[in-house]
Amino acid sequence: MSVKSPRKVLVTGGGGFLGYAISKLLSERGDNVSSFSRRFYPELEPFNVKQILGDISDKKAVENACEGKEIVFHTAAKPGVWGDYREYYRTNVEGTINVIEGCRRHDVSCLVHTSSPSVVFDGNDMEGVDESVPYSKVFHTHYPKTKAIAEQCVLKASMSGLKTIILRPHLIWGPRDKHFVPRIIERAKRLRVVGSGKNMVDTIYIDNAAYAHLLAADALEKNNALSGKIYFISQGKPEPLWEMVNNILKAGGLPPVTRTVHPKVAALAGTFLETLYGMLNIDSEPPMTKFVAKELATSHWFDITAAKRDLGYAPIVSTEEGLGYLEEWLKNSAIKGTEI
Repeated sequence: MSVKSPRKVLVTGGGGFLGYAISKLLSERGDNVSSFSRRFYPELEPFNVKQILGDISDKKAVENACEGKEIVFHTAAKPGVWGDYREYYRTNVEGTINVIEGCRRHDVSCLVHTSSPSVVFDGNDMEGVDESVPYSKVFHTHYPKTKAIAEQCVLKASMSGLKTIILRPHLIWGPRDKHFVPRIIERAKRLRVVGSGKNMVDTIYIDNAAYAHLLAADALEKNNALSGKIYFISQGKPEPLWEMVNNILKAGGLPPVTRTVHPKVAALAGTFLETLYGMLNIDSEPPMTKFVAKELATSHWFDITAAKRDLGYAPIVSTEEGLGYLEEWLKNSAIKGTEI
């Protein structure tokens, strides 16, 4: 992708998994990129990314970072399924409000907000649903609840003049992943197939997720009517969850998951462990939670027709290619002794 003239762009969480990939693509196509993160990331230096250090919950710092920018990609968030609600709210909700206010204060022309399909996940199968599906009425963990609130803040902002697009990438994976892939590899020996193992899910390779964000910004600049729109993005080809898990394990040189557990047993274990960890004030994540048990046992894949139609989105890296890149990265990480 190329641009006629460099644009001044801010990526919140620019050193993170998705933020780095977006920053890299923007830099490679000639944009003037700044990253706003809590710490310095040496890996951004080869791409001439200006690094602004600060916390997303610091309103003044965020507003200053937005000054002079034409586009803001808001990827900074607190992920995970376990922790203090106040921390999730502070980062995911207050941080998003700060970004919105920064955009308004400095007349930023376009805000691309990264959300999650988990905002509509109610614990039941979701098969081929589109963006018309409502927010869940019940959230089993703080991340989707706070991301849903943040989404609604962005939608409200779009109604009062700020041009916004919301993207919902599902299960991003690939090289540099510090969440999805590491969780699978670290728990390889303890993993159990929950249920039949035939539940279908969407995922998205990291380069495809980043590419979709650039497409969204470009489309919004050309078409104001897209402001306030929400889009699911994925590989566009759902597959059995446990087949994908085993493919990731294979990429890491590990054997597949073969043992099984009934969904009700997994859910009961999650409920018990959450209660126990809460009573004992244990900060670390339990081996199983209610949310994870339901995620592992159900289908959740989404219709990306709208993203194809409005943004021109189509995956540029296939799942098979992505798994090859992941395998190479995991091998190099092991050789160098670096953390994945």
